[in-house]
Amino acid sequence: MTAPGHPDALLAPLNPAQQEAVLHFQGPALVVAGAGSGKTRTVVHRVAYLMAHRGVYPGEILAVTFTNKAAEEMKGRLKALVPGAGELWVATFHSAALRILRVYGEAIGLKPGFVVYDEADQEALLKEVLKELGLSAKPGPLKALLDRAKNRGEAWEALEIPDYYAGLPKGKVLDVLRRYQEALRAQGALDFGDILVYALRLLEENPEVLAKVRKRARFIHVDEYQDTSPVQYRFARLLAGEEANLMAVGDPDQGIYSFRAADIRNILDFTRDFPGARVYRLEENYRSTEAILRFANAVIQKNRLRLEKTLRPVKPGGEPVRVYAAPEAREEARFVAEEIFRLGPPYERFAVLYRTNAQSRLLEQALAAKGLPYRVVGGVGFFERAEVKDLLAYARLSLNPEDGVSLKRVLNTPPRGIGPATLARLEALAQAEGVPLLGAIRLGAERFPKPEPLRAFLALLDELADLAFGPPEAFFRHLLSATDYLQYLKEHHPEDAEDRLENVEELLRAAKEAQDLQEFLDRVALTARADQDGGRGVALMTLHNAKGLEFPVVFLVGVEEGLLPHQSSLSTLEGLEEERRLFYVGVTRAQDRLYLSYAREREVYGRREPRRMSRFLEEVPEGLYLPHDPYRQGAQPKPAPRAQGAFRGGEKVVHPRFGPGTVVAASGDEVTVHFEGVGLKRLSLKYADLRPA
Repeated sequence: MTAPGHPDALLAPLNPAQQEAVLHFQGPALVVAGAGSGKTRTVVHRVAYLMAHRGVYPGEILAVTFTNKAAEEMKGRLKALVPGAGELWVATFHSAALRILRVYGEAIGLKPGFVVYDEADQEALLKEVLKELGLSAKPGPLKALLDRAKNRGEAWEALEIPDYYAGLPKGKVLDVLRRYQEALRAQGALDFGDILVYALRLLEENPEVLAKVRKRARFIHVDEYQDTSPVQYRFARLLAGEEANLMAVGDPDQGIYSFRAADIRNILDFTRDFPGARVYRLEENYRSTEAILRFANAVIQKNRLRLEKTLRPVKPGGEPVRVYAAPEAREEARFVAEEIFRLGPPYERFAVLYRTNAQSRLLEQALAAKGLPYRVVGGVGFFERAEVKDLLAYARLSLNPEDGVSLKRVLNTPPRGIGPATLARLEALAQAEGVPLLGAIRLGAERFPKPEPLRAFLALLDELADLAFGPPEAFFRHLLSATDYLQYLKEHHPEDAEDRLENVEELLRAAKEAQDLQEFLDRVALTARADQDGGRGVALMTLHNAKGLEFPVVFLVGVEEGLLPHQSSLSTLEGLEEERRLFYVGVTRAQDRLYLSYAREREVYGRREPRRMSRFLEEVPEGLYLPHDPYRQGAQPKPAPRAQGAFRGGEKVVHPRFGPGTVVAASGDEVTVHFEGVGLKRLSLKYADLRPA
């Protein structure tokens, strides 16, 4: 038996490509690690090998991960492999930077014992600042604005802010940000975004400190390098220095977080940033079957912004990828629930992935109808989302004026001049007069010096009460119009307004299916209570939240134009390619079975519209998936639709009006072309007059 610590003990469990990466010693290296290729094992064994056989002290090694959970897992695996691993520096970017600031922060004026504010602390401080300045706005959007600037390493003073943001004029927004930063300094505090910004400033302004830190981080490993933000990238490069013993590990095909300021160019340009860097490719996939990987490779090879690699399966054969074309969205959800029911428990092996949060509503209801346990991962159930709960509270109040909880929720939502001070007076009045809160509002509308907001609110409730026994959809549409709720979402939640608006639209679709408001609310209550296993059952999640996870059976729903790729991504080549990467991430979560589905018809803004399968499906060569008929098992594979005509993607062309461009996708008599001057255009071959460049 090989002794622990012997080279064979560290190399024997690895495949040849992993061994090559582990044996890399000095100088920069890029490990292009495909999905399910064992990248964490490779990094752990490389660190262990440096200690056991290269004479590197544990105190000279830094390994950077993206989550505390991943850091703890890596530490545990290293301790099991080699003695002395407890001295290793395994950290997230932020915890590594914070450690540096704790030791050397006084060099840039940080007081010993400075505190770090978490998200709740940040929002509380922003609330204080807003109150101090006499402004009414939600702190969330302002916090998001600051976080975005700090992730990019930009000064908040130089931010591009719309003329009206989060319900405030641009000048007032700048006043809030300025006062917030002043308050942080006065209280000896940093917020989460400050940590890396201050650490960079410390290292850039103090060469002697930088030299000391570099001795503690002579050999650096950065996991998920494709997800690094500009400020994280600068931090890693600064620590690497001239010696550049930096091993970056990642996969540009899984770069899906640009909305968090991640910049995929950081990994694509690695060999330019570090001349002479060695590149290692991990292409053996231990997760998915051959059938799933053939499909995945066909999807991602259409992207231009990538580093070439092809995943090879360790698991041969496998069930064919199945694609179901549902007549409409409700049938799609029903198909998913029935197929899961047919395949049977344990239900923890199933995941249902979707592009937008709003898609979960039909799935939750379909699973609940079959009695299947489920959990929403990385989010909250559809009927628990803030904007949905706001509108439901109005509905409950219209049917039951004594509902004090709902009344408090909507009293000043959207803001109508009935703030905390007025609410306190109303509650005191209710107690003094022995009446419910609504009764106090009616009294206040007669007695208070400024009764207009209360009178307007009561008039709204009277209008809604008149509509409460009619069609539920009409009730909600009148409510949205009367309160200008959609505009409120846009102004007060600009950072995620699109998601919130989609949730409202999905609520309207749900309401349309009910006979009356009471029936609708009863159905909501039953659906909201359906997840009885708390943390167990079928996993529902967005594609973004699925990154890093794996499941034996995966359903990827809504694979259609306008959803995946999402409508908002179609204006740029970069946006379209990130959507394709998102699709690829979803596909590669599946271990044994993969189902894809789309609806031929979906309700959009109150109108039923025909839908078409995603271009990402159309691009897949024939024979790589099986059209699925849930009513006829054992169907034989048929050729999948594929691009016809003169173009297949990648050709350089010239358009008489738009000039030179590159064909991005082709389907039937249509092509999508990225033109240098005007971005993406979808053209009919019959009329486009495209010519070879």
